[in-house]
Amino acid sequence: MPVYKSDNGTWYVLTRYLDWKGERKQKCKRGFETRKEAVEWERTFQQQNAADMDMTFEAFFELYANDIKPRLKENTWLTKEHIVETKIMPYFAKRIISEITTKDVMAWQNELLAYRDENRKPYSQTYLKTVHNQLSAIFNHAVRHYDLRSNPASKAGNMGTEERKEMKFWTKDEYKKFADEMMDKPVSYYAFEVLYWCGIREGELLALTPADFDFVKGTLTINKSYQRLKGRDVITTPKTKKSNRTIKMPQFLCEEMQDYLGMLYGVGKKDRIFNISKHYLSREMERGSKAAGVKRIRIHDLRHSHISLLIEMGYSAVAIADRVGHESINITYNYAHLFPSTQTDMADKLNNFRKEQTQNVS
Repeated sequence: MPVYKSDNGTWYVLTRYLDWKGERKQKCKRGFETRKEAVEWERTFQQQNAADMDMTFEAFFELYANDIKPRLKENTWLTKEHIVETKIMPYFAKRIISEITTKDVMAWQNELLAYRDENRKPYSQTYLKTVHNQLSAIFNHAVRHYDLRSNPASKAGNMGTEERKEMKFWTKDEYKKFADEMMDKPVSYYAFEVLYWCGIREGELLALTPADFDFVKGTLTINKSYQRLKGRDVITTPKTKKSNRTIKMPQFLCEEMQDYLGMLYGVGKKDRIFNISKHYLSREMERGSKAAGVKRIRIHDLRHSHISLLIEMGYSAVAIADRVGHESINITYNYAHLFPSTQTDMADKLNNFRKEQTQNVS
């Protein structure tokens, strides 16, 4: 057994293994308080290295993290990790992954379904579905890449459903009232102007730099997004590949943004022009809504407002999708109720077509 006692009384492991290239390597791990802890660590390490499905769920999650984390954006991984640590690990951490059954998953589901907070509110249906999907993704990974026999979460069936949230947006008149109340704070006014008239995402706004504006062509380039993660400012790629886009700005917005950039002192071409937080924007939205006497909507609902305005102006789902960085099918699905119905027009034309046929026969 490759477990030894150090001169200082703690235990350490010195073990050998084959890496992914088939080369023999040596691993040393120190600082165990007891021999039992050292033995347990060595056994788990060898199980992970051999992809032995008799390892614990938490040990497999380490493998899963090593495989998946490099492929995801940091904020996406942190969300996934938080759900696993708070909603999944308390139930399955010490269980042998190959011994977790459909019945075990259903018992876990029932506990989450029975949860109520201090106001007697349960988890939302969308959240329950998201949590279950995270568990199922881990088991799927084990099935596809580590020869686990089956996915018990998939067999148990999902819990929760994806809820269609009520879509809120402002009319152009409501936005005008709100914008008038924002003019006392230039950074707020210009931030909301870009959000409403360009329909960009909040993270895309907060990542903007002077270099993203071309006032000769009247365009705004979207190629990055801002996140605040663990106290750090993080600039990532946009949400999707489709999100990389160039937006044509209305002339009045070009003039406004030239004015705003002219107010900024010591800002370089690659420096952020909106050094504010998402929390700041939310507070300003609250302040402006109250002062203007308009309904309170979320920051993201300004994007909905922009899309609804373009639909009202008669633009197609494809044209709108290109502007806002969506797939056109998503625009059609999510905003179908806003597009003018063509059913009556179709019926009228079919009726006229039939009349013409009848007249030709007679």
